[in-house]
Amino acid sequence: MSLKDKLAGSVLGFGTAPLGNMFRNIPEAEAQATVDAAWDHGVRYFDSAPFYGAGLSEIRLGDALSRHKRDEYVLSTKVGRLILDELEDASARDLGEKGGLFEHGRANKMVNDYSADATLRSIEDSLKRLKTDRLDIVWVHDIAQDFYGDEWLSYFETARKGAFRVLTRLREEGVIKAWGLGVNKVEPIELTLDLAEAQADGFLLAGRYSLLDHERALQRLMPKAIERNAEIVVGGPYSSGILAGGAHFEYQKAPPEIIAKVEQMKSTAQRHGVSIKAAALQFVLANPAVAAVIPGASRPERIAEDAAARKEVIPADFWRDLREQHLVAANAPLPVDNV
Repeated sequence: MSLKDKLAGSVLGFGTAPLGNMFRNIPEAEAQATVDAAWDHGVRYFDSAPFYGAGLSEIRLGDALSRHKRDEYVLSTKVGRLILDELEDASARDLGEKGGLFEHGRANKMVNDYSADATLRSIEDSLKRLKTDRLDIVWVHDIAQDFYGDEWLSYFETARKGAFRVLTRLREEGVIKAWGLGVNKVEPIELTLDLAEAQADGFLLAGRYSLLDHERALQRLMPKAIERNAEIVVGGPYSSGILAGGAHFEYQKAPPEIIAKVEQMKSTAQRHGVSIKAAALQFVLANPAVAAVIPGASRPERIAEDAAARKEVIPADFWRDLREQHLVAANAPLPVDNV
């Protein structure tokens, strides 16, 4: 069974990182209304992680989904970070490129741990926060962040001997349906695909396959994923928000060169009467390696925009224009044939 089948046909999912108070303090009612809006627009795949606000996203998602039958939706979360009872200054918890990302989240301290014991404990804790008795998919989270430096291979080796084996066993026992990596780097996915003993079902790739940034993934990852029957769930299709009217790219304020490229894309979209959000979503879904896309949202109206963007009719001339301006890679699959 393919990853797309395991997602029950939910091509447009909901990434719930914003529900962990990413970038701002989101009122509880607004968070719950956003999940409700996703459900009302037909979204049935929801993804979360302990990292998102130190469990806040999982708690909010669990509260909202508890009003629905468990068999009616697909749920994924992540392992690799444990939430402790110890409290800390949330504004200083994140390192490197993610500094301050969840400064408005819960104050619980988190530690990186990809071992077998930590994987099992993380799953048990997530089940409680999500108010459910089972997970459909488990991703090994952020195994190659920039702030790990050269140490990321040691984290990967710990995960290979720990998390990978535990998740493989849980899948074989029928406890979970699938597992893979949830990362924003292509290298750990490529490395996992080459492991004989670790047969991941698919991968969650955030930010590395988008309208704005896709060349690296196209070089080797996407062809290899197709060859190995390991489909990709794409997170961050709006590149941290810059493609959806926001000011962030790679979790930070977008630099001038990125802003200029986005403005060029927006100008092209306006000439063809196309919304940039629709272009971003439909570009991602055009790749045959992609099983689903999971944009994040913290306001109900954003969910409606995503649903409309997926259905918007985009003329072939728009895609041809992007390619002629070298705004998309020459070998990138596009939503229309023969462009």
